[in-house]
Amino acid sequence: MIAIKSFGITGVNGYIVDVEVDISKGLPGYTLVGLPDNAVKEGKERVKSSILNLGYKFPVGNIVVNLAPAASKKEGAMYDLPIAVGILANANIITQSLNDWAFYGELSLNGELRRSNGVLPALLTAVEKKIKNVIIPADNYHEASFVSGINIYTAKNLSDVVSFFADNTAEQTRLKQVDAANFKALLADATYPCDMKYVRGQYVAKRALEIAAAGGHNILMIGPPGSGKTMLAKCFQTILPPMTFQESMETTKIHSCAGLLDAEHGIVLTRPFRCPHHTASAVSLAGGGKYARPGEISLAHNGVLFLDEMPEYNRSCLELLRQPLENYTIMISRASMTVEYPASFVLVASMNPCPCGYYGSRINRCKCTQTQIQRYLGKISGPLLDRIDLHIEVDQVTYDDLTNDKLAEDSATIRERVTKARAIQNDRFYQTKIHSNATMDTAMTKKYCTLSVEGENVLKTAFERLNLSARAYTRILKVARTIADLAGSEEILPEHISEAISYRSLDHFNRGANE
Repeated sequence: MIAIKSFGITGVNGYIVDVEVDISKGLPGYTLVGLPDNAVKEGKERVKSSILNLGYKFPVGNIVVNLAPAASKKEGAMYDLPIAVGILANANIITQSLNDWAFYGELSLNGELRRSNGVLPALLTAVEKKIKNVIIPADNYHEASFVSGINIYTAKNLSDVVSFFADNTAEQTRLKQVDAANFKALLADATYPCDMKYVRGQYVAKRALEIAAAGGHNILMIGPPGSGKTMLAKCFQTILPPMTFQESMETTKIHSCAGLLDAEHGIVLTRPFRCPHHTASAVSLAGGGKYARPGEISLAHNGVLFLDEMPEYNRSCLELLRQPLENYTIMISRASMTVEYPASFVLVASMNPCPCGYYGSRINRCKCTQTQIQRYLGKISGPLLDRIDLHIEVDQVTYDDLTNDKLAEDSATIRERVTKARAIQNDRFYQTKIHSNATMDTAMTKKYCTLSVEGENVLKTAFERLNLSARAYTRILKVARTIADLAGSEEILPEHISEAISYRSLDHFNRGANE
């Protein structure tokens, strides 16, 4: 019996799988045990064809393959390579010791190694478990170049792997060892698809987006059709602070498991921007399904989740956001497993103020009744709105704004201010898991958001007039803290509180509609 080390993936984390292969005398047969899914079971034909097509003799006998631990569900085709190596080692085609080696990869019928999903979490598990050497497909080279602490080799086909372990040195093939990549150099070359300098007008909205980026606050833009809400949301990604290496690795793990990783760079360099359609199902948003894959909420981790025309989304889908907006993770429970995905993102949402879209517009007249407006706004629940820190009005752009040839402030300049504000917050929350004002807990909010008597009076008046909830009160304090950080002020001044209150437009809408 030969045991070959490989890896399994649960959620976005890896674990060690021992691929045990035993060939005994008897009638030819192939038995695979250890809770394999269909992709693993079908690997039998890929493994057999690969061995035969490369000119090796497939052993005759009763072949039993066990994937341990047997209680964990095994998914995917990445067990092809370790199973093939185990069979060849049992048949004495590979005779060297494989105790310090692990294998991960899918085989084609001719023995080629195909690009596999989940390589990054698998390699990180190898580092954690002190496995010395790992062999992966050549197409996963760039993804593996950001993992240090182990020897990683890439192979193009099964023949290269067999030759690498051959006793006859004349026949040995030298596998390509993965070299470390320069993350900082790649990050400096990262590009964005748009820039804030091309957004005409909308000075209040751009200011609010800068505050949201600086403090990691969720934001809702309310305005008529054609006012530029979508363009503003797309540009929001460009003013967020650059990804740290840790954030980039966390995000890359998720995209690697989902099969969405860019093969050219092998790592996510810019913050994700996910914009699911309003017809998206709850499973596509939250993740899960038969084989528990990350959803849009997790794919937006460390980036932006944009919901365009928020009231058009299914109510049950919107309510899914409440847990990740509060806990920054999302738990998927199924009969066979429970998986937790990271989900720390900035929610950027847009909506019309009423069914016709022109309530409060200074250009077009609204045709909706107050009942219709209330019914439309009621599509978003109060608890969800309370978790959105900033509600801003985005009016239609004037002709003068559109024809003005002068470019506005570019994203790089705004991003520089945002990065400075985040640096203040990182120093403030040193040696904690908190990195932005939006994620402060109650104790931290009380400690870092103290107000003067004048500030308390301003906030008390707004609390009573707008009938704010306790959560909205806390959100205003956090936004005011961010405004103070952007201004370089250690104290939260009354003007910071006043500006934070002005970004609660939906509270004003609801109050005006009720009067």
